[in-house]
Amino acid sequence: MSMRAFGVLGQARNVCRLGVTLRYRGASALSLALRNQHGPAAISVFPARRFATDPKAQTPVEGTVDKHEFQAETRQLLDIVARSLYSDHEVFVRELISNASDALEKFRYTALSTAESELSGKDRALEIRITTDKPQMQLIIQDTGIGMTREELISNLGTIARSGSKQFLEKMKHEQQAAEASSNIIGQFGVGFYSAFIVANRVEVYTRAATPNAPGLRWSTDGSGSYEIEEVKDVDFGTKIVLHLKTDCREYSDEDRIKSVIKKYSNFVGSPILLNGKQANEIKPLWLLDPQSITKDQHQDFYRFISNSFDLPRFTLHYNADVPLSIHAILYFPEGKPGLFEMSRDGNTGVALYTRKVLIQSKTEHLLPKWLRFVKGVVDSEDIPLNLSRELLQNSALIRKLSSVITTRVIRFLQERAKKQPEEYEAFYRDYGLFLKEGIVTSNDNAEKEEIAKLLRFDSSKSTEADGTSAHRMSLEEYSKIVGPEQKNIYYLAAPNRVLAESSPYYESLKKRNELVLFCYEAYDELVLMQLGKFKNKNLVSVEKEMREDSKDTASLSDLGEGSLARSELDTLIPYLQDELKGQVVKVKTTTRLDSHPCVITVEEMAAARHFIRTQSHQVPEENRFALLQPELEINPKHPIIKKLNSLRVSDPELAQLITKQLFANAMVGAGLAEDPRMLLTNMNNLLTKALEKY
Repeated sequence: MSMRAFGVLGQARNVCRLGVTLRYRGASALSLALRNQHGPAAISVFPARRFATDPKAQTPVEGTVDKHEFQAETRQLLDIVARSLYSDHEVFVRELISNASDALEKFRYTALSTAESELSGKDRALEIRITTDKPQMQLIIQDTGIGMTREELISNLGTIARSGSKQFLEKMKHEQQAAEASSNIIGQFGVGFYSAFIVANRVEVYTRAATPNAPGLRWSTDGSGSYEIEEVKDVDFGTKIVLHLKTDCREYSDEDRIKSVIKKYSNFVGSPILLNGKQANEIKPLWLLDPQSITKDQHQDFYRFISNSFDLPRFTLHYNADVPLSIHAILYFPEGKPGLFEMSRDGNTGVALYTRKVLIQSKTEHLLPKWLRFVKGVVDSEDIPLNLSRELLQNSALIRKLSSVITTRVIRFLQERAKKQPEEYEAFYRDYGLFLKEGIVTSNDNAEKEEIAKLLRFDSSKSTEADGTSAHRMSLEEYSKIVGPEQKNIYYLAAPNRVLAESSPYYESLKKRNELVLFCYEAYDELVLMQLGKFKNKNLVSVEKEMREDSKDTASLSDLGEGSLARSELDTLIPYLQDELKGQVVKVKTTTRLDSHPCVITVEEMAAARHFIRTQSHQVPEENRFALLQPELEINPKHPIIKKLNSLRVSDPELAQLITKQLFANAMVGAGLAEDPRMLLTNMNNLLTKALEKY
């Protein structure tokens, strides 16, 4: 080997070690460099030829056997490939099929761009043939592609850090058909061919270049540091690779095992893959077809295939784009309800990443945000650079960009469905609305939050028809249009159901003013709206917070309404209540915003307070809990209970004390701030006992 080749190996190994990534037409410089080794070159390297169970016995030697030494340290590189680069041994099948696919694409291009006399066998079937031989523990992978000359064998298979695919792309990059042809070249990794040594202790390559009078050649090595090249007869055009499997890898000489790997990784390779004479890749890559040409049945079959489920897709998004990235995608929104695993944020997203129809990852992390983990489908992008094993995405910035583009398209698609198919979207929202709310809470982009917020739907104070039946749920956009630009707030109220929402003390004054209020029935709804903060320049305001803010402005009012306790009476009642509830409330004050309720509790941030009670209050002593909540008790001076309590302070202090505690406990329950409502029972029973003493 030349010193130049030796130096390239050193450079490649350093790049591998440091993870340096340069770009060449969507592939890393490292991958393009290393793919030469055996890979991409082998990609072009994998032309075809007739099979024989024993390749050694098939043809006599036509010339002398040339023995060559690999570059220095090739053995160590093979060990790295076999032990470190691939976490799943089975990916060697994907690599070799990808190489074979590239050889076919190169032949197609060359056949179109050269004269008839310069290429042999133009009319042959272009296909990949795979044969398994259990008795001989062999796996044979053959293509009918471009083939190799002796010089190309040495250059592509015997020299580390060269790439036949890279050279091919460079050669044609100024020619007319370059863009189209290059998009079909999968090869980006020089170690692709060397992945064969993961499972094989000896590899033979039979090849014949697609040029007139090209001889058949046999290349062989056991990976120990040298390889041999000899001329042989009866070699078909293309390349055939014979893997002599290791004993512990004999499973790859089994037809069913290879079939499962093809189905997993290479099911959408454009050329036919024949496994023991039967086509193994029968499913078309729908994402590359014209959307108008795909039938509903095809979508259903493809959805079941990629999602491994038995339901049907509810919505289908077929998306193609050239800018800012090359993207071909089919995304499905399931008809069935989410399962427990999908509800967990620990689950992976269900979108597979392909590049030029070859699977890179079946569940690709960061391709879609976690909140879209219910989406199933395929994304194929030619712009994705990959690392040596094709299992880890190397350019995270590019993946983030791809994720942003796809996420934006998914959100816009759901917005379109909400307008064009409102009933179908309503059904989708019932099942998957939780994921959309998760998106608002977890997103760091305010613009994205607002776009997701357009998908939210809520019951409202005006969500019933005249006959009492329930109408459709309201979006934030609808709310904004109804109240107009003059109203600066969007009001919402958290309650377990509509009955409790309409009877809530916090809703009384807004109901009286005929204000439009959204009702949030799920515990996390108010947290979502609090996290959102604003929508189209309108503040999202809890009616409980609105009530507390309003009470600050009306605290000094002297006119409390007809039938109210006198101000002098309140001046003695309020200190009494503050003393009885010392350590529980920070303040007691009057309010004019209640009619049917005697009192109400307000805190500064009710949503956060309720979340604290549900999740962390058990870790905090009761006195500290009230100190954190800072609750204020607002009493209705017109209510009969408050009036009676004022008189009982003097006539029956014990009963007044029990009523005070019960009023406070009731108000805490009504606010959703009671840690355990069962704690009410003791005081309630004491109150009933005292009240019934006279009977």
